[in-house]
This record gives sequence, structure tokens and C-alpha cells, in this order.
Amino acid sequence: MTIIRQTSLFGIQELYEMEPTQKYEAIISAIDLDAIYHEITKKSRLGAPEELNYAAMVISIFIRYVERIPTMKDLIKRLNDDIAFKLNCGFLVSDSIPSEASYSRLLAKLSESNALEKAQEKVILQAIAEGFIVDDTVAIDATHFEARDQAPPKQEKSKPEPKKRGRKSKEERDQWLKEQAEKEANMALYDKRIVAQLDASLTELLDEVPWDPQWGVKKNSEGKNESWFGYKGHLAVGASSQYILQSLFSSGNLNDGKAAIPLLKGIDGHLPLPNLRYQTMDAGYDFEPIYKQVYQMGQQSIIAYNKRNESEPIGFDKHFAPTCFREHSYRYDSYDARYETLKYTSPKECKDCPLANEGICQKVFKMKITKDLRRYTAPARGSKAWNDIYKRRSAVERVNAYLKEFFQLNNVRHRTGKRAKVHFDIVTLMYNASKLAADRINAKLNQQQAA
Repeated sequence: MTIIRQTSLFGIQELYEMEPTQKYEAIISAIDLDAIYHEITKKSRLGAPEELNYAAMVISIFIRYVERIPTMKDLIKRLNDDIAFKLNCGFLVSDSIPSEASYSRLLAKLSESNALEKAQEKVILQAIAEGFIVDDTVAIDATHFEARDQAPPKQEKSKPEPKKRGRKSKEERDQWLKEQAEKEANMALYDKRIVAQLDASLTELLDEVPWDPQWGVKKNSEGKNESWFGYKGHLAVGASSQYILQSLFSSGNLNDGKAAIPLLKGIDGHLPLPNLRYQTMDAGYDFEPIYKQVYQMGQQSIIAYNKRNESEPIGFDKHFAPTCFREHSYRYDSYDARYETLKYTSPKECKDCPLANEGICQKVFKMKITKDLRRYTAPARGSKAWNDIYKRRSAVERVNAYLKEFFQLNNVRHRTGKRAKVHFDIVTLMYNASKLAADRINAKLNQQQAA
């Protein structure tokens, strides 16, 4: 009887059950600490000398998230009480334990630099180089988390003056259009319509993201509005690898759709992913500029359709497939990438249709996706292939749950959006570093089994 060896399934949960020394070494080795250390250390020999072990302080901050230590005060207490934990964090026996103020100054230095973002990108590029990220599908979604501060009292808005009834004169309308154009031109990038992001560079998009805590509203599974005061984390996750390929931190009131194009441009500009073909999102991202951005990247949009006061299309079904004279839907057959054309074949009901031999029914129907990128995607809406790809979107929901349950995303301990962003960047960095560490151990186990 042939013995079949099953591949090892070593994940983040198994990683966290390892001995502390091995676990910390595996996770921290996935991060370029030298680059982070270079950003936070003094660039001049002038001034007071630095007596603190900054490299160990950075490691201890990261391990705080691994060990789910809720506050800096608890971290300092653990360092004082547990000599083995202190050594595992990189401190020497003779090193004094930093104070809360010292850690606060360190976090301030991190908030002034983009060291964490660079470290995050290096982790992803390393995972790609080692063959752990070969996804053909990316799932994009947002998750909310509350700020530490109590929400400010809502200010009552004054009632607007009643509008003048009747149609505006030509002069009044021209003046109104001019004022609206000037008003929109002076708006911040994220206050404008999403279409304005298509011509903006990735640097502009990232620099103008609002970070201050704000009220956010979202419908729950029962269709009721839920509100919170805080922030949003926007993630682009590999559907099969479940790495966070791109992330974006914003105020809680930012529309989910306005974060999609920065995430897409980040993937397209920074990550070599030749197998990538599909971008999956829920109905909250159903905006035409997002379809255009995905199309410009040479990929396909698998986005749930959000009907907005639109009349039923004549001659088409709810998935925009053509229908015959008896209103039976044509069946999606294939996609011709060369001509960007969807091919539909005659409905199965045509076999017994009395009009089949009348020569008035079209056997094959072709539709170019560029006719309407929002309605026509490859594979076609409503097809089994489209539904199977859309189901992969659940990967980003699982990662959101991991960040909240295991990596303390909900545990914001800072009072400003700038510091809260550091918290978010560390959370996503530690998740990816843990994922890379687990994949490396899993690959090693598989090699040992194959030997």
C-alpha cells in the first residue's frame, strides 16, 4: 500500500504556540530592523548622547503586539519583572528599562518617518521573491476601529435659507455653475468625486489622506446603521496567500470607494505580481472610476453591482446578459481577451422554442466590455465563474478579523490620528511578518518531509 505524505499546514496559530525565543526570532527576522533603526537614531554626533537601547525598544514594541500586551505600562512592567522576556527583546542585563516617556518619544519619531511603510513593503517583496505570493486575485475591503478619545458633542447645523422657487435665469445658472466649479477646484482631493483620483499620483493620494478621528456610519447585516467615532483601515489582501499587499489608514468618515484607487495604484506601481488578474470588492466600491483604474492596470473588476435608481435595461436581464424574444437569458460562453469581447450563446430554452426555425433569433451574441466597464466584466456577471471569483473576497474579511482578534487593532492607545496611524502600521506589519515567518517554517517542514 502506497503511503501518501500530506503537506504540513503550519500557520500563524502554530507560530504563536512556539517557544518565545524561537517565535520572536522567526517574526523579527522577517523585518528590516536596520532601516527602522537608522530612521530613529541621531544623525549627528552633536547634542546629548543617547543612552537608551533603541534597537531593543523597537523590538519590544513589536513583541508587545505579538504577546497582546495591552499598554506600554504593562510592557514596562513585564520587562522589569521577567528577565528572560527582557533578554528576548534584545536588552542587555545591564540596560535600564525605558520609561513611558521614552517610548512615547520613540513613537513620535516613527510617526514623523515612513520607516514602517518601507519595512512593510520589504516584507511583501521578500514574500514574493520566496514564492509565497502568487495570487491571481486581490480582495479589497475596509474595517473600522474606534478612537481612544471620547467623541466631541455634535454641533447643531443652522437651517439653510429657503431656496428661491422657479427655474434660474441663464445668467443665474451660469453664475451658479461658475461658483460650483470654483468650489470643487478648492476642495481637498478626498472631498472631490472619485474620478479626480484617476489623474492624481500615488504620492498625492497618500499625502492627502485624512487621519483625524471622525464619525463613521455603516449598515450592519440587518440593514441598520451603526455609527462609531474613530478610524478606518483599508486593506488589499491576496485572496489565496492572505498577505496584506497594500493598506491605507484614514478617518472614519472616508467613503470606502475613495480608498480603492490609492490601493490599486500602490499594487500596480510597487509590487511585481504578473499573475494578478482580478480585483474583487463589494457593492460599496461600485463606482465607474474604480472600474477604469482596474482596466488601465490590464485586469478585471469583480465588483458587486449597486443599483442606483436605474431603470430596467430593455432586452437584457438583471446581470446585463442579452435576452431573446421570449425574454430568456443568453448563456455566457467565453471571453476573447484579444478583442475584449464577451461571447453569449443562445438560451437552453431555444431547443423547444417555436421561433427557433423562424430565423429571427440570434444564436451568438458578442459584447465588448469597453461599452460599459461597470456592467460588463470578464467573466460575465451572473456566471458561475464570476460567482466563484467573487467568493474569494472573503479573504479580506478573515484578515480583518485576525487583526482585531489577535493583533490588537481595536486597542488604540493614542489620542491623535498621527499616532493612531503608527499603531495601524505596526499591526499590519506584524501580521505580514508573522505570515512570512509561518510560511518559511511551513516550507522548511515540507522540504524535510520530501527529503
